[in-house]
Amino acid sequence: MIVQSKDMVKVSAGRKHPHRKKRLYDRGSRPTLTKIGSTKARLDRVRGGNSKLRVLRTDVANVYDAKAKSFKKAAIKNVAENPANRHYARANIMGRGSIIETELGKARVTNRPGQEGTVNAVLI
Repeated sequence: MIVQSKDMVKVSAGRKHPHRKKRLYDRGSRPTLTKIGSTKARLDRVRGGNSKLRVLRTDVANVYDAKAKSFKKAAIKNVAENPANRHYARANIMGRGSIIETELGKARVTNRPGQEGTVNAVLI
């Protein structure tokens, strides 16, 4: 079980003793890594019994055009760059802040597709 909690080793190389056992909510979730392709989503149960729709693959984005002040659905061609990891752009993995190439032009992803179930972007 991967736990997102404090390190058990001190800076001085001494050991810290845990004040409690591992909890399920310490675990976090596996990365979604949204790619380009025919739309496929996964429904995950999250804390409090709620659910999140995670997009695994999608080929459309809701693109906002600031000049026309309107949203348009556009097909995603490929991922130009991804600030999270430079290797993600080569694998066409989208995340928040990624620059994607659409049929309307280049756009920046403004939401988290792996957590919200859709890709929203703004033309640049």
